[in-house]
Amino acid sequence: MTSTYTGQRRTQLEALAELLPAHALVGRMVGGDDPVLWVWHPRTGRQTIIFATPSTSAWVFLWSPGGHGTSDDLEGTVRAVAAVLADGE
Repeated sequence: MTSTYTGQRRTQLEALAELLPAHALVGRMVGGDDPVLWVWHPRTGRQTIIFATPSTSAWVFLWSPGGHGTSDDLEGTVRAVAAVLADGE
């Protein structure tokens, strides 16, 4: 059975995933009851996993290496992920 928290987290990650193609990124939800977003850049082959967690003001997205963004700025978050994964192009 999926908890409310898991459902909310999935909703936030899905909203982020919808913006990926416009930034030349591909993503896939993985993790079943503990959803995370697997994101990769098709040209560079670089990839990361994005976690989502609630904070006092918004949901926070975290990814390696040291990336973070919020649900209040989905476009900015996707741009930041794209910059990390496209690095070196």
